[in-house]
Amino acid sequence: MTILVVATGNHGKLREMQSYLTDLGWELELKPPEIEIEETGNTFAANAALKASGVAIATGKWAIADDSGLAVDALDGAPGIYSARYGQTDRSRIERLLLELGNEINREAQFVCAIAVANPHGAIVLQVEGICKGEILHSPRGTGGFGYDPIFYVPEAGLTFAEMTPETKRCYSHRGKAMALLIRDWGLGTGG
Repeated sequence: MTILVVATGNHGKLREMQSYLTDLGWELELKPPEIEIEETGNTFAANAALKASGVAIATGKWAIADDSGLAVDALDGAPGIYSARYGQTDRSRIERLLLELGNEINREAQFVCAIAVANPHGAIVLQVEGICKGEILHSPRGTGGFGYDPIFYVPEAGLTFAEMTPETKRCYSHRGKAMALLIRDWGLGTGG
């Protein structure tokens, strides 16, 4: 199996990526904690490429990175690329978002996931983006998932991400859609 370093310290993201890629000829591992890549891009795609390239160069291995977040229409796309830094914890991020939205009627939002794969020299060999449209609830529902999952409602499914089973979430989520594109476009089942 070829090692693919996941350019994150987030165990939730690692678990989700493993659910897509472990049966496709890749052995996934978390990036070493001492490797920190500054997210200086102004888009999800730019940040994913920075992380994948930086981790690939630092480890000398294939690397995959995603940059994802929540873009809320009524907040002009916020929290956007700052989704993970919108508060210190998942709970504080959710509370801040709900406070900023207040009683806003337009609660449309989308989760965006940009994924980049870099070869061991740091060259980006593929980039994709997946989007899941939904809306922000007034209060959390469900206990699964992580991040903003309890307040992100997917009308097509009739559930929040936090209410979905992992299998259902893979079908609807921004990361699931991006991973499907990645597998389709690059033939990841061949181990690279």
